[in-house]
Amino acid sequence: MGADPRRAHARAITSGDAATNRGALNNLITLYSKSGRRSEALRVFESIPSPNVVSWTSLISTFHDSTLSFRHFLSMLRHRRRILPNNRTLAALLKTCASLSALSFGLQVHSLARKLGLSSEPFTASALVSFYCKTGFVDHARKVFDEMLDKDEVCFSSMVVGLAQNSRPVEALYYFAEMRRAGVVSTMYSVSGALRAASEMAMFEQCRILHGHTVMTGLDLNVVVGSALIDGYGRCGLVREARAMFDELEMVLNVVGWSTMMSGYAQQGDFKNVIELLGLMQERGMKPDQYSFLAVLTAFYHAGMAEEAERWFGRMKEEYGLEPWLEHYTCLIGAMGKAGELESAETVALTMPFEPDAAVWRALLSTSTYHGKTDIAWKMRDKLLEINPNDDSAYVLLANAFASAGRWDEVKEEWKTMKDKRVRKEGGRSWIEVRGEVHVFLAEDRTHERRDEIYEKLAELMEAIERLGYVPVWNEMLHEVDEKQKREALWYHSEKLALAFGLLSGSTPPGKALRIVKNLRICRDCHEAFKYISRVVDREIIVRDVNRYHTFLNGSCSCGDNW
Repeated sequence: MGADPRRAHARAITSGDAATNRGALNNLITLYSKSGRRSEALRVFESIPSPNVVSWTSLISTFHDSTLSFRHFLSMLRHRRRILPNNRTLAALLKTCASLSALSFGLQVHSLARKLGLSSEPFTASALVSFYCKTGFVDHARKVFDEMLDKDEVCFSSMVVGLAQNSRPVEALYYFAEMRRAGVVSTMYSVSGALRAASEMAMFEQCRILHGHTVMTGLDLNVVVGSALIDGYGRCGLVREARAMFDELEMVLNVVGWSTMMSGYAQQGDFKNVIELLGLMQERGMKPDQYSFLAVLTAFYHAGMAEEAERWFGRMKEEYGLEPWLEHYTCLIGAMGKAGELESAETVALTMPFEPDAAVWRALLSTSTYHGKTDIAWKMRDKLLEINPNDDSAYVLLANAFASAGRWDEVKEEWKTMKDKRVRKEGGRSWIEVRGEVHVFLAEDRTHERRDEIYEKLAELMEAIERLGYVPVWNEMLHEVDEKQKREALWYHSEKLALAFGLLSGSTPPGKALRIVKNLRICRDCHEAFKYISRVVDREIIVRDVNRYHTFLNGSCSCGDNW
């Protein structure tokens, strides 16, 4: 918190600075602001006989999350002395615009910055980049960045973090690389942004490279960077590496850092380690928060343990006095749905103190499909479409339910409805990182330069697992076709192509785990095939799909066939 503003104010009064020294009063405004004493900050400002641009900027910054910031700015412009804003004034205003999602006012501030010739200056430009990224106008942010005259570490950090936060990981990593090439020093913000981008694509090699970079730059023991490394490794499924980083920083991490480690375990469905960390956190004198319990409930959801999810949900409210968020209810509903308690799960969805969102109805639709409850699935599909009529998953999941039941007329009707409403099914994509380069595959993809080798390797694998007893899983086929066509359609799914490429000579070192990411849920046939392939090649195969991590080894999967 720094110095006590009241003591500083008392010293200014006794020394006479409170009456004559405008700089001292400006500092007092800032001190009161940082202490959350806004009324005192305003009182000090009003005592200044002739406030300058620094005085006004200090006052505007005090109310950065309130429309009063705008009002004070307008008062400054209308002042009889015609005071114009400087870089810091505009940056403070843009921070307010981002906080309040005041796009229109932010655009006006940008226009004013151009007129004053300040829009390309690093301080203002960095604030503009942050503003546009936080309001979702990433291309505007890039344009501002590209027009900057001199790009410093703050400018690059704003761009990298903004792109990472807007799920544009490839661009975020590109700008981080550009920063390195330009010789600009890394900061805890640019590194943590790059780690977030790498982990979004599960680029574990990039996470390791970035970890090495933090060691070289001395940022590895920074709490913000350390937490980002724990999160990055956790999101990439490298929980051992995440735990090693956590153990190194344990004594300086706050509740956020602990919850981040718990979340890494939760994505694996490892509820034992999550609960163990929760206990250790309390032994260290820290109180779990909503994020901590989100990790707990996520772990039980992935493990399919409805009773435990309900018990910990109750403890969260009764013993810890924490009000659940919508995300906590979603985990509970999902766990109950997985356990087949579909009616009870629907009751929770309809009686919770939140309006159910798409994630809630999708969880119920998915689990009712899994249990073959087409009547409930149909109802959940309609609920989902009420929120977003163009949600392709609503149609696809219901079509899956009908296909599993052999009700092909209903499957065709779903496809016809999608076509009539011009809703397009999201295509499956899988990618694998090999020697620092990401290779992306689509279903039946023949664009890769090693396509002939890939298809030959895949045929070899499929023949080998059939000899071991693998039987294709047909019940998620969405078209009524003959067995030969079904077999070919299943063989060439994107995740199988990515796996075959990873097993080619020269792609990955022998014995090294193969890591694949898919943008959709892994299908049941690929899941079954990967269990057999892990036996054939005697390798660990790790797949991160849209729901969770799957670790295939010796013919079984860490999810217990429950996803």
